[in-house]
Amino acid sequence: MNHIPAQHPDPDDQALDEAYRKTAWRVMPLLMVCFLVAYLDRVNVGFAKLQMLDDLAFSEAVYGLGAGIFFIGYLMFEVPSNIALHRFGARRWIARIMVTWGLLSAAMMFVQTPWSFYALRFLIGVAEAGFFPGIIFYLTTWFPGHRRGVMVALFICALPISNLLGSLISGYIMQYMNGVAGYAGWQWLFVIEGLPAVFLGMAVFCLLRDRIADASWLSEAEKRGMQAAIDRDNQGKQGHSVREGLLNPKIWLLGAVYFCLVMGQYIISFWMPTIIRNSGIDQPWVIGLLSAIPFAAAAVAMVLVGRSSDRHHEYRWHVAICATLGAAGVLFGTLLGDNLWLAMIGLTVGTAAMISSLPVFWGMPTAVVGGAAAAAGIALINSMGNVAGFFATIVVGWMTQLTGSTQAAMYMMAAVLVMGGALGLCVPKARLDLRSAAPVAAAQRP
Repeated sequence: MNHIPAQHPDPDDQALDEAYRKTAWRVMPLLMVCFLVAYLDRVNVGFAKLQMLDDLAFSEAVYGLGAGIFFIGYLMFEVPSNIALHRFGARRWIARIMVTWGLLSAAMMFVQTPWSFYALRFLIGVAEAGFFPGIIFYLTTWFPGHRRGVMVALFICALPISNLLGSLISGYIMQYMNGVAGYAGWQWLFVIEGLPAVFLGMAVFCLLRDRIADASWLSEAEKRGMQAAIDRDNQGKQGHSVREGLLNPKIWLLGAVYFCLVMGQYIISFWMPTIIRNSGIDQPWVIGLLSAIPFAAAAVAMVLVGRSSDRHHEYRWHVAICATLGAAGVLFGTLLGDNLWLAMIGLTVGTAAMISSLPVFWGMPTAVVGGAAAAAGIALINSMGNVAGFFATIVVGWMTQLTGSTQAAMYMMAAVLVMGGALGLCVPKARLDLRSAAPVAAAQRP
């Protein structure tokens, strides 16, 4: 959260910088931990799969449908959830989201039949609906566009960190808690990784604030300065009603780009442990250790890509190049899947590039709409990403069962990523240069 001072800083600007710095330290660590736990709860089913399919006699198709049906619940309630957040306030709504999904995620330990698997995954999707787009919208109410890119990148950094820690923790739980108190390792996995969300929900309710005016850590002058910056940032954006956010063609184009990026992300998250196991590794903790490597690389790469995007004031080519490199890396890892180390090189490059496209991408929608339109538009884009998550898990499960290999699905994912990069280049460039009107402020962002 360091900043580069301007050559001749104005005292008022320096005071505002300090206000944003204090706000970032107060808000961002909690949001990052929440996202870390949220994503861990979403993808831990990929590790549970290594044991639960045999324990419960589930097929690959049953797993694919169960993993994917989460996104149906998420999709159905995402836009209403984000509108509710805009109406009732982030503090209450995000706390509600985290408590309900944490309890439901822990309840996954009691799954015995395909239908109970489907039902709980659907309900978890309903409970979590609106969390990610809600946070993206929440950041628009605190940080203007020329400061928000860094905050979004910090928030999304929790994604590779979650995969990294989740791979290590999940592998350990699966191997060393299997049979403890009569429960399987995959059952302990859901409980241990689900309940922290409940406690974090309580922390959100106590610590988060809905508006700049409610920030007890800011002086009255700092509040006025930050609110004025938000008001200026919202001037000139297209539409402020829910309807305008849902019907804006640029939002739909961005949704198509996000669909392609998310398909690649979820295929990797859900099937990487399986790909590594197929290369000849059978110990869960070793699979977890190796699965963490690509996400560790992604945590570094996304910061470097984000800085490059900020430095060049450019989004489209960064998204396109990352998506194409992601496709190339996955193809390399798939074609050489029989060789563990070559496969890991491909998966590491592909995963790092793929995930690095996400924080850059989220700089695009917030440049297009404001107000309630932003809440609805961001939720719509994320909903299209969740359609991709559902489609990816269903198709990969079906193709894997049909062909006996994940290769065909990986080829499909690579093609979709390239398509997403191409669509990203179609987004109008003029709408995305947030910093041209505020070069000094951009140099001073926290």
